[in-house]
Amino acid sequence: MNRVAIITGAGRGIGAATAKALAADGWKLVLVDRCADDPALPYRLARPEDLRAVVDACGGDESAVGVTADVRDQAALDAAVEAARERFGGLDAAVAVAGAVAGGQETWKLSDETWSAMMSINLDGTWRLARAAVPALIDRPEPRQGRFVAVASAGSSVGLYLLSAYTAAKAGVAGLVRSLAAELAPYGITANAVAPGSTTGAMLEASAAVYGLDDTAEFAAHHMLPRLLDPAEPAALIAWLCSTRSSGVTGAVLPVDAGMTAR
Repeated sequence: MNRVAIITGAGRGIGAATAKALAADGWKLVLVDRCADDPALPYRLARPEDLRAVVDACGGDESAVGVTADVRDQAALDAAVEAARERFGGLDAAVAVAGAVAGGQETWKLSDETWSAMMSINLDGTWRLARAAVPALIDRPEPRQGRFVAVASAGSSVGLYLLSAYTAAKAGVAGLVRSLAAELAPYGITANAVAPGSTTGAMLEASAAVYGLDDTAEFAAHHMLPRLLDPAEPAALIAWLCSTRSSGVTGAVLPVDAGMTAR
């Protein structure tokens, strides 16, 4: 039986790296990305051609399906899960990578637009994927080996200056996953979160702009290991959490942060 996963935020960054890691392990994939800019965010998002390139890198149309959808759109996520059922026969893992960062003001000065964007993309988007995907995970025959994995952040456990909406949303992701693990345990399905540190990509560049930094490499000063992370590093942990080898791990928020939160 094919192992099948749905991944949000798959157009680039950690989502794309996770797709490639799972494809290398033989997974069939439904890859979801908004593929358009958002007026609430101060940076460009992935494009349709980016998502298409990830599909091609994961074995093409025989092994992967690209779906243009916003994680705030429940009907679109429901349809993406249905595509996994129709195309590949079911679903074994749901990976919530889609996220965004915005801020630059103290908490009491944040606009409704920024607060809403951080909550609806980072936290609501994770919940909406669970809402769409968990019934399909449960529908697999016993003994199930279903997996739900979400990307939180090192910022879910430390305060980040001028990024309170982002950190609040990511802390919510950690709490959501812990409760989801308790609810899914009777079905033999695990739920975990990965908490990356400063990882190269568009979101880190946007964070640098918040602090007026000329070079994202300056964020490495907050890591014990004096370097930034590559998206393939958190993706490797996500792929392991999706595998049968992680069967004893659930309700965990696992750091891949070069020692950022261990100081």
